[in-house]
Amino acid sequence: MSQNPPELRPDLAPRAILSSDAGPRADRPDQPRIGMVSLGCPKALVDSERILTRLRAEGYAISPDYRGAEAVIVNTCGFLDSAKAESLDAIGEALRENGRVIVTGCLGADADYVTGAHPKVLAVTGPHQYEQVLDAVHAAVPPAPDPFVDLLPASGVSLTPRHFSYLKIAEGCNHKCKFCIIPDMRGRLVSRPHKAVMREAERLVDAGVRELLVISQDTSAYGTDWKDRAGAGSHIVDLARDLGSLGAWVRLHYVYPYPFVRDLVPLMAEGRVLPYLDVPFQHAHPDTLRRMARPAHAERTLDRIAEWRAICPQIALRSTFIVGYPGETEAEFETLLDWLDEAQLDRVGAFQYENVAGARSNALPDHVPEEVKAERFARFMEKAQAISAAKLEAKVGTRQEVIVDAVDAEGATCRTKADAPEIDGNLFIDDGFEGLAPGDIVTVEVDEASEYDLWGRIV
Repeated sequence: MSQNPPELRPDLAPRAILSSDAGPRADRPDQPRIGMVSLGCPKALVDSERILTRLRAEGYAISPDYRGAEAVIVNTCGFLDSAKAESLDAIGEALRENGRVIVTGCLGADADYVTGAHPKVLAVTGPHQYEQVLDAVHAAVPPAPDPFVDLLPASGVSLTPRHFSYLKIAEGCNHKCKFCIIPDMRGRLVSRPHKAVMREAERLVDAGVRELLVISQDTSAYGTDWKDRAGAGSHIVDLARDLGSLGAWVRLHYVYPYPFVRDLVPLMAEGRVLPYLDVPFQHAHPDTLRRMARPAHAERTLDRIAEWRAICPQIALRSTFIVGYPGETEAEFETLLDWLDEAQLDRVGAFQYENVAGARSNALPDHVPEEVKAERFARFMEKAQAISAAKLEAKVGTRQEVIVDAVDAEGATCRTKADAPEIDGNLFIDDGFEGLAPGDIVTVEVDEASEYDLWGRIV
């Protein structure tokens, strides 16, 4: 069982996924097979699941390896230059191993960039362009469905373990942060209808999902784009309340700290929604935030954090920060460290600023030297690690409800309500785990802690 590394990159998925859990491989010798490599954030993973679901419904089998596929789809990430490089590497590997590659996702929004590096790709489409991806697959590998054999489960194809699933509630974003090009790639906010989200959530829970991870680019803005539409629908508080009635854990990601987020916290205190908020604060100094084109009210944010904790003392707060943003002075960075001391966030990730092609921040003056960014990143993570270690040490002797993610010969890997999969910590059970299975929810007593992880025994 692996512990979490001290330096987490919450902006990127922890690994590329060559889809192997999308259902059993078909036995029909004439069935066309497609492979998929999924990179990037959970929102991209949901896009991959939707594409694979459509392909399965059309009679395609999903290949777990390059050689068994007649073509490979690479769903790319384009958030940072390092993510773009990872995507180009993945495309290159797919071309070497298979030769017939269709590119989609955020990097695909700039087709010339992709084809300039890899001119032999069969097609390039942008993010959530499902129909164009299917058209490209049809052209490369014609479908051959058998209506008597190719049956698709109502829950569709999932690339996550059966006991948890990402639930995307909106596309796009209306923010204009200078360091981000997501609105250019994915467009403005478009919320999914409340009823459609609930139908999907109900199907997932009926299929055995125990935890729903609610995601979008700006989850707290859900429904705000309906104000100019006839029959305006609900808001994130209404949706969270209804999701909380389904009997599964509900975890909210990417929640901007708007004032009305206060209305979500009582749902956490009541146990309807997990007491967990993933809030992208990004920085604390007002001048840095203004250069980012983000709300510059760090003091007010501390007041809101205190208010949330007063309503729900067990709430766990996670966030991400950028260090070394253009123009960041030593004094501004020290303000960020002081703010972190005051905020005492439970889970914190950070990354060093990188230029992104098309981002307005590239043109800002006074870019921070790479060695200074690296030094500040190390100082930031050292402080964040110390806060995390103290918070987890305080949990020793407490009882925690945990969900089991995996069981092997060494023990069970679990998560508390304060931990999202892949990006937060784990709780390990080393003894008496033999009867556990992924998806089980059990109560443990914590008996040991490290900087990021816990150990415990079943009560």
